[in-house]
Amino acid sequence: MSLRLGDVAPNFKAKTTEGEIDFYEYLGNGWGILFSHPADYTPVCTTELGKTAALQDEFAKRNTKVLAVSVDPLDKHKGWINDINETQNVNVGFPLIADDDRNVAGLYDMIHPNASATATVRSLFIIGPDKVVKLIITYPASTGRNFVEVLRVLDSLQLTANYSVATPADWKEGEDVIVVPAITTEAAYEKFPKGVKIVKPYLRYTPQPNK
Repeated sequence: MSLRLGDVAPNFKAKTTEGEIDFYEYLGNGWGILFSHPADYTPVCTTELGKTAALQDEFAKRNTKVLAVSVDPLDKHKGWINDINETQNVNVGFPLIADDDRNVAGLYDMIHPNASATATVRSLFIIGPDKVVKLIITYPASTGRNFVEVLRVLDSLQLTANYSVATPADWKEGEDVIVVPAITTEAAYEKFPKGVKIVKPYLRYTPQPNK
């Protein structure tokens, strides 16, 4: 059965390049990103893991741990990480799961038979501190992910989890946000002292409340 937004993310135990982990224990009380790769020693995956490694400090600022998964065994992972560090000029400091038994791939529905019977698609899950799935993005194997977009969505998810706002199209950290429809305009003026701009009764903007 495939996972949907709002579902509890399945827990699992796995061998990784950073040792054996329990997924929930690894995440602790923070946010998590779990993302899959079709195979080791593949060009697009190499650039994706390199980009994630380059953004490790940005994820840490957001109290977010990243965890990659590939269906190849641990010994291949370790050799591949050396290549990633060399070619992408980074230091991969997050775990890469050895999922040769496809346990994690099965739990998270990462193998789409019409795309490939054996390799995982480029699935990415953002998981909240409550262990609930907040975001699912799936790319085909041929298209590398945009990790700047992943950071942007993570910022939106963390903001909207704590305030009665939503983020408009192409929103970036620091820009105005939208007051959710459940808040009356009268209540919005009280709740958002920085001001409320009413474009339409249903479209009301306010400066980002935590800035």
